[in-house]
Amino acid sequence: MRLAAVASATMLVLAACGSEDSSSDTDTDAGDDTPTTSNIDLKIGTALPQTGNLAFLGPPEEAGVGYAASLIEEADTGLNLEIVYGDSGDTDNKAYESEIPRLLGEDVSAIIGAASSGTSLQFIDQVVDAGVIQFSPANTSDAFTSYEDDGLYWRTAPSDVLQGDVLGNLIAADGAATLGMIVLNDSYGTGLAKYVTEAFEGAGGEVVAMETYNTGDTSFDSQVSAVLAANPDAIALITFEEVATILPSLFGEFPAEDLYFVDGNLSNFGKQFPKGSLTGAKGTLPGLSIDSLKAFTDDLNAYAKESGQFPKGLDEFSYAAESFDAVNLIALAALAAGSSDPADIAGKLQEVSGGTGDGEKCTTFADCAEIIQNGGTADYDGISGPITFDEVGDPQDATIGIYQYGDDNTYGAYTG
Repeated sequence: MRLAAVASATMLVLAACGSEDSSSDTDTDAGDDTPTTSNIDLKIGTALPQTGNLAFLGPPEEAGVGYAASLIEEADTGLNLEIVYGDSGDTDNKAYESEIPRLLGEDVSAIIGAASSGTSLQFIDQVVDAGVIQFSPANTSDAFTSYEDDGLYWRTAPSDVLQGDVLGNLIAADGAATLGMIVLNDSYGTGLAKYVTEAFEGAGGEVVAMETYNTGDTSFDSQVSAVLAANPDAIALITFEEVATILPSLFGEFPAEDLYFVDGNLSNFGKQFPKGSLTGAKGTLPGLSIDSLKAFTDDLNAYAKESGQFPKGLDEFSYAAESFDAVNLIALAALAAGSSDPADIAGKLQEVSGGTGDGEKCTTFADCAEIIQNGGTADYDGISGPITFDEVGDPQDATIGIYQYGDDNTYGAYTG
């Protein structure tokens, strides 16, 4: 059994769960029995991290996009989908400064990305001002919930309110009374740290140290020293790939079983560190348990190799399902709207996710497309979960998985 947090619009529960512009030829209203025949040319861009401090998330996210597109093509619904790949980079290398204008110049209806909340905030206004949808598979900052985005920003990852609650309560439940944190100083890091703090202190704990650093920093000795000097029972590392530089300073100085990771740095480090370096460390990651998604990840890996997109295959799968679902939702919304116009697509995204509450459940693009083309309303439940968008584009139903590292420095579903 593993722990998970299941969130809805009105409830947060910590519980155990098992491992687990073209228009249509015929335009009909939802619920009309007249079949809809579509002939839509849809172009989607990606601004995912090929470089920067989340580059390890780029391959699974891009593979998720490519795999979804391949299945949409196989479905042969009359929706002609083209993917234009781009690099988001990060706030240090600023790859987005050239990539976003390039993607917008390609006349895309939507841009999938960025992975980093802080990076997305650098170009969301540019995308929205162009009247294009921005759809992130991995943004978790609460800043987007109330952002003025003209209804054009959507995400398949839940807000950090949820992950922070799960992580803070997990640390307390593990017996820690005091907590130190090393935190990336951006909207993701400080936002998640805020909710971890609220949950941990609400459970009776005390945060005794919180040290921050900036994107692009390469030395973290002062942050590590300050946190260790506070002598906390546990340390939460709310970082991106900088964690690989931070960890060696903690080895031998702090018990691995009292270290906690988050979605931004939970990674299969393997032989990067000596065997057993991370044994017992835990971390949180939005989405269903990777162990329970084995059929999907196996198929995704096979696609990545066979298509030549990633010939050596994948060794990370974080946010692959959310990226896969993002493509399906955009494509289904275009089909439901009978249009590739971004505003028309945005107007159907909540509906096809089940957020309006009146659709027929379906779990593949092909099955959902059939419902739509027969005049019905589809309610897509994705690989990453039910999704069920609210009116501001946040998923209402979400799971936060808890994972634990073994002796090989890779993680699996927590079984404690």
